[in-house]
Amino acid sequence: MTSEPVTPAEPGAAPDLVELAKIVARQRAELDRLRDQAATSAVVERAKGAVMALTGCSADAADERLLQGAKAARHTLLEECWITLGSLAHTAPGPGEATEPAGTDTPGFGSDVLPVTTAPDDVATALARLGQALVRVMTPHDLARCLLEHLAPDMAADAIMIYAPRHDGGLELIGHAGVDDQLAAQWSQVPPLSGLAALDALRTGEPGWLEGLASDERRDLLIGDPPERWRSRAWLPVPAAGSAEVCIGVLRGRAGSFTPRDRAHLRGVTGLCAGRLRAFDAPSERPDDAAADAVQALFDALPIAAMLLTPLRTASGETEDFRVEAATARAGDLLGRPGEELAGRRLLEFRPALTEEPLWQGCLMTLTTGEPYESEPFAHEEVVAGIAALSTYSARVAQLDDALVVTWIRHGSSDRQEQRLADLQRLGNLGWANWNLATQEASWSTQVFAIFSRDPAQGPVRLTELPELALPEDAPALTRAVRALVQEGRAFDLPFRVRTSGGIRHLRLVAEAVADTHGTPVEVHGVVQDMTARRRAELALVESEQAILTQHDVLQAERTLASRLQHALLPLANRPVHLAGLRVEVAYLPAQSGVHVGGDWFSAVELPEGDALLVVGDVAGHGVDAVATMAQLRFTAKGMVITGSSLTGALARLNTLLLHSRDSHATATMVLARYDPRQRRLVWAQAGHLPPLLLRDGKVRYLSRPTGMLLGATTTTVFEEAECRLEPGDRLILFTDGLVEHPPQSIDRGLERLAEAVATPHADGPGSLGRLLAQMLPDERRDDVCVVDVRVPRVREA
Repeated sequence: MTSEPVTPAEPGAAPDLVELAKIVARQRAELDRLRDQAATSAVVERAKGAVMALTGCSADAADERLLQGAKAARHTLLEECWITLGSLAHTAPGPGEATEPAGTDTPGFGSDVLPVTTAPDDVATALARLGQALVRVMTPHDLARCLLEHLAPDMAADAIMIYAPRHDGGLELIGHAGVDDQLAAQWSQVPPLSGLAALDALRTGEPGWLEGLASDERRDLLIGDPPERWRSRAWLPVPAAGSAEVCIGVLRGRAGSFTPRDRAHLRGVTGLCAGRLRAFDAPSERPDDAAADAVQALFDALPIAAMLLTPLRTASGETEDFRVEAATARAGDLLGRPGEELAGRRLLEFRPALTEEPLWQGCLMTLTTGEPYESEPFAHEEVVAGIAALSTYSARVAQLDDALVVTWIRHGSSDRQEQRLADLQRLGNLGWANWNLATQEASWSTQVFAIFSRDPAQGPVRLTELPELALPEDAPALTRAVRALVQEGRAFDLPFRVRTSGGIRHLRLVAEAVADTHGTPVEVHGVVQDMTARRRAELALVESEQAILTQHDVLQAERTLASRLQHALLPLANRPVHLAGLRVEVAYLPAQSGVHVGGDWFSAVELPEGDALLVVGDVAGHGVDAVATMAQLRFTAKGMVITGSSLTGALARLNTLLLHSRDSHATATMVLARYDPRQRRLVWAQAGHLPPLLLRDGKVRYLSRPTGMLLGATTTTVFEEAECRLEPGDRLILFTDGLVEHPPQSIDRGLERLAEAVATPHADGPGSLGRLLAQMLPDERRDDVCVVDVRVPRVREA
């Protein structure tokens, strides 16, 4: 312990400062004392864990061993703990290793521990940590997992396999980690073969170090599939006697030797595992008295699966486990440990995962409240005469003084059949009914009462009275069927309806008669099924189909009307027309999928001044409304331009027209173009539409679009004009988006395809527009297509 001296206060110093200095000094001294105590406690606990792992004793026994060892050697407890931790890496020496003189014992352990060798400090520390972790290990599988967690970061171990010898000289895999279930099953039983390193290690008592895969394959039979999965291995016999004698395999995926430090570490590990394996094999300490023997004798005589458990509590009073005081032989079968002696051992030793199951919570509840607990039925696989079969059990827990009696009740086949029949009736919404025609007695299953919404206290209805439950419309048919069944034995399958508190139900009754030796019906067996849900679904389907047909007729009529309007508004010429010195060819192709027609349109007219007006447009939407909006825009645009409006002025007024239309909230795109033949000047404007395509001297380009927004979108629009001078031989194509937009292909790719098709040689002759459309359009169109193909004749053509 250390402390700081308190400096005397100077004369005239404040008294509170003096007291504060004293308090600070005392607190520093106490902090030093607590640090020393914590360090000492950590060393003591590590040493206790190592002793418990080595010997399999309890924590109190390990504490007593350390105290006795310190007393005998005249050491302090802390010194004895450090000596114990420093001697953990103990084993029989390997070749060239020095040993202590015979008869020397490891301090604090006794003569059952092997001689020791010097181990590095980090190995001793690692083994101390392992010793503490091994205290919580309950099974060989837990031991394998614990070793893998310990050795994986330290020496790159990838798998642990623990083998025990069999009576025939072979090996049995009792624990593994890092090994998949398929490989573990393949190598679970190993016959007594020569050249097996694990067997050789058990026979000789010496570790086997397999550190070169090529040489090891020639000399030994390597466990694993394929063998190169683990390129270095160590097989270490555990220095223990009796049934705890096992061989531990440490398998690594990497090649290379085990260093001297690794070997010392692994020898220390086997020494620690020896004590823990003895703890597995030995039952917990249990008082040997006549009362315990009498209880066990009673349980041996019981033909059921049962256990008597006493709680094992922590220092705080919480139940951490149960000790089995007595158990029947069948209890071991249900715990997965057939043939083992259960009495005197901990319950979690057999089933560590039991704490996650409802039975564990039931035991704790019964121990706290005293109320019995009964579990839900569960399935358990039994092997009878070599045949595996599933049986259904329920567990029951009852309190007996401070102990618990746990019994497992096996449900008979008749119970299971009843449960299955009840489940079948509930899931199928059906039930059975019997009528005895001789005694006039009737019996219904519970589900039949539920189907008819009839109180079971009223009893079942006689067969002849059954039609009275049906609706008046269905009663006559049911009466005739029942009469034919009773008099002639004619079976029937008949639907009918009944009125219940929940409304009208659609039922189905299937009945047949059982006749006596003279052929007279004496009993009727029937099945009643509630078909309400199915009938409602059928009616809903019929209504849906009728609605679809009606809607289809409406849509078809709308399509016909719209199509006629469209043809009336967009007359197509059978041949190219000549306007203002231009040769103009138009094409309009309606969509082939769906029941609507669209709002695509065109205009190609000669103005009073001799100019040509060229227009293409597209109204959003389909149907009669789209056709009506198209007609309004088409004629209004043509009228405004003819009466002297500019192209941009016409677009602005059309935008206002759509915004203030009461019957339509449509939007539209458009291209307006005016061609002056005297100057061969084309002036055009657009409202959110794709630009025209120009072909000149075999080269194609899209005209640069002037400013313009979609019609009907906003009141603040700006439209501008653009100008292009056409040359003899030029070809100008105006089109709607149906020509180039074909999902999932992007519209940009469609524009590229159109440019490539127009630029193709020999694509400018007679009938070229038809070939262009055939090349651009898919087999089935989902949108209308409108194209205005304008050509400027060459001089000799004019």
